[in-house]
Amino acid sequence: MFKHNNLFLGLLYGNIAPAIAWLIFEYILHNDAYILNKPGVPYLIAIGINLILVRLCVKHEQDKTARGLMFVTFAVMILVFILRINSGR
Repeated sequence: MFKHNNLFLGLLYGNIAPAIAWLIFEYILHNDAYILNKPGVPYLIAIGINLILVRLCVKHEQDKTARGLMFVTFAVMILVFILRINSGR
């Protein structure tokens, strides 16, 4: 799966799915698209993708990369909850 077992790479890989979700829903769709009137759903989908990547890393014994992915996943989860859900946007 991943060539190197590295915490930094896990942090880097973990930011890809949330960054894509942010770009699509902030700049391309201009907040016009809500999924089921829930503004946080695209970010939750990105978090789900990260958790699948964590599972694959653990399966292939890439523990440091999985830790980096998990750290970013929880950080994004907290940010989505604080910034999106509580603001009602």
